[in-house]
Amino acid sequence: MSIQRKPKSKTAAQDAFIQGAPDAQPTADTAAASSTYEKGIAKGHKRQISLTIAPELLRKVDEVAQRTGQARAAIINLAIFNALEGDIFQG
Repeated sequence: MSIQRKPKSKTAAQDAFIQGAPDAQPTADTAAASSTYEKGIAKGHKRQISLTIAPELLRKVDEVAQRTGQARAAIINLAIFNALEGDIFQG
């Protein structure tokens, strides 16, 4: 297998996939809040933070990431999004 260069432009299918992500298009409320939220290090439209995680939990995250072909950060982001948007912390 040879190393291939990253494509210079996105296809329509790639664009549609990216825009379908939960954090792709912030709502008016989150757009205003994220532009003024200063914690973490700015990385594009996101913030970089440090996270300490138990080794067994990290192993499970890595297994899911490998099985699904996703990045570790994507799995963690999706899990946090689902937990906050679901009924886990409603009360």
